[in-house]
Order: sequence, then structure tokens, then C-alpha cells
Amino acid sequence: MKTISKLFFCFLVLLLALPLRAQINGAKITFERKTNLYKKFKENNDIQRWVKEEDKIKIDFFELYISDTFSLFKPQESELREVLSWATSKNSVYQNFNTNSRYLIKTIWGEELHLSDSLFKRPWKITESSRKIAGYSCRKAIWQANDSTRIYAWFSYDIIPSSGPESFNGLPGTILGLATEDGGVVYFATKVEIIKPAPSLFILPKKKKIYSVPELKADLTKQYGHEKWFKTMLHEQFGIW
Repeated sequence: MKTISKLFFCFLVLLLALPLRAQINGAKITFERKTNLYKKFKENNDIQRWVKEEDKIKIDFFELYISDTFSLFKPQESELREVLSWATSKNSVYQNFNTNSRYLIKTIWGEELHLSDSLFKRPWKITESSRKIAGYSCRKAIWQANDSTRIYAWFSYDIIPSSGPESFNGLPGTILGLATEDGGVVYFATKVEIIKPAPSLFILPKKKKIYSVPELKADLTKQYGHEKWFKTMLHEQFGIW
């Protein structure tokens, strides 16, 4: 009996000695996004004339601020001149988990457009696959967006808010990695800073014209629906991200 008690005591000491990481409910996460322009514009035969082979991977940087009730995903500010700025979009997305709402700022052809919508819900399938991202163990989840598009996400149980890049959410932890199945667009966290974001970060900007998603789709369809590239653009802006 004494032997069993000693073994249990030793096991308890070892268990308590293991390094434990407290769950995080506030952070600033820096993301790097890589976009393969040849894959993105694969239906455009002229793209290789406009973009050289060495420039086909475009890199953009973003910041995600998260709390237990809000998140803000936005482009990282930079004074450097951006090459091929037209080739990728840079959205800002506010998510309010209490009101189940999101506020988006999209720049389409140089025009800043503001939208209000509910949170985007996706039927995720969580797998047993895992990897480390920015020092955190992450589990892989899959979303089948449509018959031809599958999205992979890697989320961490250690970071509690159910948020991620762009409008992504709905997993039991924050998404630190996000990718299309073909690797055409990939987001990965490069740094996680444990902070308590200032409440002022989550105050929505003031704008006279705020669209609903159906309103903006209808407006864009009226203006550009006759163009052959329109369906691809509409899907990119509203079907995935």
C-alpha cells in the first residue's frame, strides 16, 4: 500500500512540474499572406505577360487583434511602395461575437466600400492532423466551400477567441493558419503577442454609405456583370474570404 502511495505521489509531482500554458483571450497576431498570382489568375491568359515568374508570389502582411468579445483583422501599415498592389485585395474585418455581426471594409478597384453583415458560419470538419505555427500547437480543420474549393485552417486551443484571418471563425480556438487546397492563397501567423487590445481598436469607423452584402453584390452586378471576369471576382470577394 505504501508503494502505491509513493508512486501516486511521484506521479502527481511530475504532473505539476510540467510546463502549463494558460489559455489566451487577448492578443495581437501578425500574419503573412502569400498569393500565387499565376494560380489566382489562371483563367487570365495575359497574366504571365503582366507578372514575371520571380514576382508571381505576392506577400502581404496583416494584424489580427482579438479579445473575448471582438476581433479586428486589418492590413499592416507600411510606408514602403507596394509592387503589384492591384493584384490582391486588403480587407479590414471587425467581428462582434456578442451581436453575431461583422463589419467589412473592402477596397475594390481603388474604392473603399463599407459593409455590415452577420458572422459567416461555416460547417467545419476538425481532423486529427496537427502542426506548430508561431510556437503554438494547432489542429487542422477543413471547410468544403463548394464543389471545387476546399479551405484548410489550423487553429489553436490555447488561444480561446473563435476568430481568424478575414471573416473566418467558428472553431474552438483562434485560426493561425489558413490556405486554399491548391496553395494559391496561404495565411500563416508569424508572431503572437499576448496583450489586452485597447477597446478603441474595435470602434467601427463612421461612413455615410454602408452596404449590406446583397446590396453591394447587386450594385457590382449592375456595373460589371457583363464582364467575363466578373463571376470570378464576385466569388473571390464574397464566396470565400
